[in-house]
Amino acid sequence: MIDLLVLGGLGVDVRVRVPGFPLPTVDSCTVDPIELRVGNTGAGVALAGHALGLRVTVVDVLGADPAGDLVRVALARAGVPAVLAEAPAGTRRSVNLVDPAGRRMSLYDPRPWAGPSPFPARELADLVRQAAHVHVSIMDWAAASLPTVRAALPGGALVSTDLHDWDGVNPYHRPFADAADLVFVSGVRLGDRAAAVAAGLAPRTVLVTRGADGADLYGDGPPVRIPAAPAPAPVVDTNGAGDAFVAGLVAARSRGAALPEAAGYAARVAAAACTHDGMEYPPGLLPTR
Repeated sequence: MIDLLVLGGLGVDVRVRVPGFPLPTVDSCTVDPIELRVGNTGAGVALAGHALGLRVTVVDVLGADPAGDLVRVALARAGVPAVLAEAPAGTRRSVNLVDPAGRRMSLYDPRPWAGPSPFPARELADLVRQAAHVHVSIMDWAAASLPTVRAALPGGALVSTDLHDWDGVNPYHRPFADAADLVFVSGVRLGDRAAAVAAGLAPRTVLVTRGADGADLYGDGPPVRIPAAPAPAPVVDTNGAGDAFVAGLVAARSRGAALPEAAGYAARVAAAACTHDGMEYPPGLLPTR
């Protein structure tokens, strides 16, 4: 049995602490040690889910390169099973600029996938049939696998996706939303159109996340405001907070929590994640209740 099957979103983050945003216009700037670590959205959801006690499996492509080796080692160290195919273009990576307040700007290198799906439909369907929840990252190879995921989904299981900073218009994101039961999307580019965009995704449940300003839950009935939770320690890195929010909500729902309660718990998980540098969470850091 798999509590949480994560499709796509593995990569390497290059974390650089900067003095502030915008960056000074200078030839060079001395910074704290630059760290390379496992990262990107699928890794964030998988590692946070594992830290919360879920049985997690992740499926994705990685390059036969040092970045891919770093990801493989990190997943093995955490004890997260992975089903992997080789990505000829190499492993995805991001440069994450983090200011003293923990705010992040990410420069993303997607290493696009070319060709047919890296995973045979039968292999992917077998994994989906074992899963209580499937979270699909908006990776290019995963788009073609969405019909397979829906067809193989066992009774009672749900599909979620995170559209990240979708503007509500870009057609790339729409198939992922259409295949999901639960949609996460950042409010950064939606602005005052968030309610209208959420209505356009009905009957799906939509969570519009707003970082330190909390989240809005759109489902049956009027929207529900989910306040941000206070961080239990100083904020050092907000990278991965949204992914931890996703994992927290899945974990709470797996215990039978109603959506507003689950979202409130997810906010506490995200806040705790911000107090840790990186996505490999030590035991006890993320609240399990």
